[in-house]
Amino acid sequence: MSRRSIVFCLIALVAAVVFARLGIWQLARLREKVRRNASIAAQQLAPSVPLASVPRDTAGAHYRKATVSGHFHYDHEIVLGARTHQGSPGVDLVTPLRITGSDTSILVNRGWVYSPDGATVDHARWRERDTSTVTGYIEVYAPDAGVTSVAREPRLVRRLSRSELAPRISFPLAPYYLVATGDSADGPHPARRQLPALDEGPHRSYALQWFSFMVIALVGAGLVIARERRRE
Repeated sequence: MSRRSIVFCLIALVAAVVFARLGIWQLARLREKVRRNASIAAQQLAPSVPLASVPRDTAGAHYRKATVSGHFHYDHEIVLGARTHQGSPGVDLVTPLRITGSDTSILVNRGWVYSPDGATVDHARWRERDTSTVTGYIEVYAPDAGVTSVAREPRLVRRLSRSELAPRISFPLAPYYLVATGDSADGPHPARRQLPALDEGPHRSYALQWFSFMVIALVGAGLVIARERRRE
């Protein structure tokens, strides 16, 4: 075999090994995602429990269905900007709820409302009862990574960061927040968010893609070797 053919075959073999490793890695991520989905599904199917029964550990509480009663503090309401719903621009309204019989408050994502610029909203229009019982699922705060507020609008945030939002609330803040799913309002209210859909993600297709590249590399090397042998 010529030196060029040998170099090509070596590169193809190395590439095939790399592609195979990437495919195996994607399959491992797929198995992790399936296990995680099974855990989430079990928590989603479990009956709603009082918030006081939910573990304070965020990992154990994530996606659990819970019910809590308290008093909404609309003067501290947060606007989670640039949220879409059925293709329309809008925002999510996140309101502190002072838990009944406690000095702690929990942020409640009351749902989505239409906003053409994905930032401004008429808060008074979407105000619900001051005292309410809310049913929803537990969601965890975004990792702290810099300022999330928008300077031109103090209430507007890009994501929910507990370390940034806690100083704005008059009471101690729970370690997670609640996404309302129950419809207990008397009048107009934000469109409630649904439980997150579970899927396997793109890992299976990525694995097939990497394995396809591996096969192409091996076939290419095989064709070069066969050509060299015919020349001999």
